[in-house]
Amino acid sequence: MIKRVVVLTGAGISAESGLRTFRDHGGLWNNHRIEDVASIQAWRKNPKLVLEFYNMRRAQLKEVQPNAAHLMLKTLEEKYEVDIITQNVDDLHERAGSGRILHIHGKLLEAKSESNDGLVLPWYDDILIGDNAPDGNQLRPNIVWFGESVPLLDRAIQITQKAGIFIIVGTSLQVYPAASLIDFVPKDAQCFYIDPNPHRDPSVQHSIEVIAEKASIAVPILVNQLLSA
Repeated sequence: MIKRVVVLTGAGISAESGLRTFRDHGGLWNNHRIEDVASIQAWRKNPKLVLEFYNMRRAQLKEVQPNAAHLMLKTLEEKYEVDIITQNVDDLHERAGSGRILHIHGKLLEAKSESNDGLVLPWYDDILIGDNAPDGNQLRPNIVWFGESVPLLDRAIQITQKAGIFIIVGTSLQVYPAASLIDFVPKDAQCFYIDPNPHRDPSVQHSIEVIAEKASIAVPILVNQLLSA
């Protein structure tokens, strides 16, 4: 039976490709708190500012490429059944060729009607005030903002519960509810945590092998170990 590998990735893996992680810069963007440009309250108060923030992020995404960590996670599929659960909204896992990716916080290259979560469109350029969905309502980024529920969380839990190997890459494990996924990992699963500044939560019951290193260095080493096991 093929063992199932579940990988939870966070901002750290994309930061190595050159994508700015705003929380690592004091949580500010152009002197705005991140909550002021990435929350449902911010959208209702100043949608133009929110669109500017995501337009900038979308433009930046076009300038970067998957790094060694993204690419090596793809090679795990040579031996294992691999699911990637990512907190990231970029498409770097897709560009690296990974087959099964769940974006629990949404996708930067999608837009949706502000009044219909099910009306989602591919979107690669700026979203402007006056750009409407087919239902006539303003388009917004298809992103899960602060103050909104995480609709794919249940699916992420179901995937996690089937893990034989669980790998955490580039996340502080302090962003909830994604950080709670560790609670659903089977007790007999192997767990690895890759991050240059790992956050050790004493409440976590699992035995986790911590690798305090950058994803682009540690992921290739770990993947090669798993492929040769």
